[in-house]
Amino acid sequence: MMRATARVALLSAALMLAGCGGGRMFANAVDTINPMNWFGSTSAAAQMAPLPALEQSVKVNTLWQANVGSSQRAIFSPATAEGSVYAAAYDGTISRLDAASGKQLWRINAGESLTGGVGAGPGLVAVGSGKGEVLAFDSSGTAIWKTQVSSEVLAAPQVAQGVVVVRSADGRIFGLNANDGKRRWYYQRSTPALTVRSPVGITISDGVVYAGFAGGKLVAIDLSNGALRWEATVALPRGTTELERVTDVIGLPVVAGREVCAVAYQGRIGCFDLTNGQALWGREMSSTSGLTLDARYAFVSDEKGAVQALDRSSGTSLWRQDKLSLRNLSAPLALGHQIVVADIQGYVHFLARDSGAFVGRVATDGSPVSTNPVSLPDGGFLVQTRNGGLYAFNSQ
Repeated sequence: MMRATARVALLSAALMLAGCGGGRMFANAVDTINPMNWFGSTSAAAQMAPLPALEQSVKVNTLWQANVGSSQRAIFSPATAEGSVYAAAYDGTISRLDAASGKQLWRINAGESLTGGVGAGPGLVAVGSGKGEVLAFDSSGTAIWKTQVSSEVLAAPQVAQGVVVVRSADGRIFGLNANDGKRRWYYQRSTPALTVRSPVGITISDGVVYAGFAGGKLVAIDLSNGALRWEATVALPRGTTELERVTDVIGLPVVAGREVCAVAYQGRIGCFDLTNGQALWGREMSSTSGLTLDARYAFVSDEKGAVQALDRSSGTSLWRQDKLSLRNLSAPLALGHQIVVADIQGYVHFLARDSGAFVGRVATDGSPVSTNPVSLPDGGFLVQTRNGGLYAFNSQ
């Protein structure tokens, strides 16, 4: 079995059985806890590293804060579009706020419990429900369509070029017409017996949809018709048991320049050529949250709570900050000279980009920041907590 009791507890909490017959709904769940939120016991939480002493060397400013409603066990991430921030809550609440001031512009209820956060584009906001419904609203908050997909929606839909792209929990990806919600295409692949239940989403860039899958695969799909452009292997399953062989791509693929990078749980981190999926480099890594890129580095939060910086051109390790062990970190966000990560106690940590040294910290409402920080168009970033706190920060 697994090499340590703690690892068995993590995986047992994070996994669920998937139906083996052609994309059926997930069934017989071991638990519905996301791997980013696995601290369900006092003993597990007690193993977290205490916060290190810090001499604040950057000034952290709270630009504004709001309450947008609890996410409960779902994972909700805010979205930005046309000068606004959109956020959702489990009870169906959807809020639109001014990105500069945080002023609420409208607040509606979708009429359904939501499990997939907000996707936003020009004149359109889309969310997903536990019933497998995709609901779309215009920029005034008026409902314009509702479409059924094959199963629960755990990740935020994405909106681009007149298409709403939605991923369902059974591994299918749907391209819906943004005007009326009618299906234009869908993509599916076989699902292993065990998968990590997580809000793994999709990334759209220049007319291509990038998506990671269970089994360590990364694919590029044409946005206009759903045709497969290429498939690459981030990681290969290893081990003798099904638990040990779980190797799922986690978080969002990240596109920068001519490459796309992704990381897998119990697997590897790798970067690939955008045009053909050819591997550029890869190295052993396991993450439960994801990665980010800037012009020089790839940054990743690993499963043990260490933040690592790798050379973007070769994958060579440059630094490793391990003093946030088991604090269930978000994926990093590159923010100029700092790297930002958030943790299960609602703290946001600022690390020096070139060394990983701690340079700042700010608290939110004490509940987990279970989604990744989101950049604001005019600088700064957003974090959303499980209790519904939405915070806009920047640093100086």
